[in-house]
Amino acid sequence: MRKKLSYFLASFLGTGFSPVAPGTAGSLATLPLAFVLAWFYGLAGILTGAFLAFAVGVVVTKEVLKHSQHDPSFVVIDEVAGQLLTFFPVASFLQHNHNAWLTYLLGFGLFRLFDITKPQPARWADRRVLNAWGVMLDDIFAGLYAAAFLYLQHRFLPF
Repeated sequence: MRKKLSYFLASFLGTGFSPVAPGTAGSLATLPLAFVLAWFYGLAGILTGAFLAFAVGVVVTKEVLKHSQHDPSFVVIDEVAGQLLTFFPVASFLQHNHNAWLTYLLGFGLFRLFDITKPQPARWADRRVLNAWGVMLDDIFAGLYAAAFLYLQHRFLPF
């Protein structure tokens, strides 16, 4: 039971079992969650969601790693945490905004860019921290990079 629940949560309700680009599928599946959290709860919702995804992610990924290799592709709970974190600097803009879809798309694209390219320290976490923390941390770093760029875009080049 614990193994099945861990796989279900680590794959973000099965999203990570997508046959094509599971990380992208997990990030895309996070957008409705980000929308709901930002719309109703603003910054507190986004940060709470990212924190919970991270905390749950560490626990369930630790269980998954008992049965598989480091950072299996179906584990996308790390993408959920990082993708949510991307939106924290613009959460007040997203709250109750019907016209924020471009921000969600840009945040999604930026997060995927940094998750795929893994600039330091994300690359370090991915290659050197070979446990559940490493699986989660590289996406947190990618989310922080994406958040910084999304903030700069909103600050200096608003839509």
